[in-house]
Amino acid sequence: MLDESTFRQTMPVFADLDLYPSMQFNFYLKLGKKLLPESRWDDLLDDGLTLFMAHYLTLYARDMAFVDVGGIGGKVVGNETSKSIDGVSKSMDVSGVMITDAGHWNQTTFGIQFYQLMMMVGAGGIQL
Repeated sequence: MLDESTFRQTMPVFADLDLYPSMQFNFYLKLGKKLLPESRWDDLLDDGLTLFMAHYLTLYARDMAFVDVGGIGGKVVGNETSKSIDGVSKSMDVSGVMITDAGHWNQTTFGIQFYQLMMMVGAGGIQL
């Protein structure tokens, strides 16, 4: 079963305990264990939990970054698709990487990967 040490080794981007505190890790691990039944996920459970927690920890860090600059915690923010500074603008087409009906899972690359895995796990067996 996935634990904090294994998660942080597997996903070294989450090694910073100040940015991704153990309290938040444990919250999302506990939530993930409740929402991802082992009977369905079988030997993919640790992979699913890893992506599930990475998604939520990324959203948590994003939220804390807003708070650090005086923003409001918990504010819903979509994917940034355009930006303009001093008359220079840049826009991106994210439609190629967004999954229709995936909702908030589209807000991080980990969420997109989790959603794709979740759809495969939920598909059930295939009979030829």
